[in-house]
Amino acid sequence: MTSVQWTVLGCGSSSGTPAIGCSCATCSSADVRNVRTRCSAYVRIGAQGVLIDTSPDLRQQALREGITQVDAVLYSHPHADHLNGIDDLRAFCYVKRGPITLYGNDFTLDNIRRRFDYALAPPSPVWDKPVLVTETVSASFRIGGVTVTPIPLRHGAWPCLGWRIGNTAWLTDVSEIPDSSIALLQGLDTLFLDCLRPEPYPSHLHLEASLSWAQRLAARQTWLIHMTHQLEYHALMAQCPPGVAVAYDGLQLPATDLED
Repeated sequence: MTSVQWTVLGCGSSSGTPAIGCSCATCSSADVRNVRTRCSAYVRIGAQGVLIDTSPDLRQQALREGITQVDAVLYSHPHADHLNGIDDLRAFCYVKRGPITLYGNDFTLDNIRRRFDYALAPPSPVWDKPVLVTETVSASFRIGGVTVTPIPLRHGAWPCLGWRIGNTAWLTDVSEIPDSSIALLQGLDTLFLDCLRPEPYPSHLHLEASLSWAQRLAARQTWLIHMTHQLEYHALMAQCPPGVAVAYDGLQLPATDLED
């Protein structure tokens, strides 16, 4: 058996909340559940530490949650709010004196290879840069004895990935879930699901669509993520049906034991 524990590092959209220059009810709220850094998660899989995406807020998120170990990153897509914290991986490489493996589709990893080529070089004697290796995946693989499955999704015109680890799935930045991917999302205990704002948006699920997908995928518990400041925590909770709730930064699920 392997213990798996999820922590939501950030559940905000690309602007974060509070948004700069805004004094709306969400942005001016004193409730910490309305403070949202950019969207990402940390999954402890046995002795392995795994990130989903490297947000620009990664350093702040890691310090807040006491994270000192990262062995792998599962990337959804190469938008700045999910990728541009990649340089902060150098601290984790320095601590472990070893490389970190980046998993994703070719669309994302090719972007990383072009933009952050310096991070793919061998380590220097002082480990002053990230030391990263890339691995393209299109089917299930294992980390720490647990099955990890990439879930092909559409984010507007872009091919992105959701991730399933055991019976938990993380679907951020999604506008369409292909029929072929629905089969990969059956029998979920927990679903983290994109919910950008109240109104429709070309490359994200909005509230009505998110609730519809939550009902269709029928996880035991769905948590809404990647939210703008247009969605205030308590007001949104009041609109959620049973089995759906609003995620918040620092949300930690109870550890579960999965068979190897």
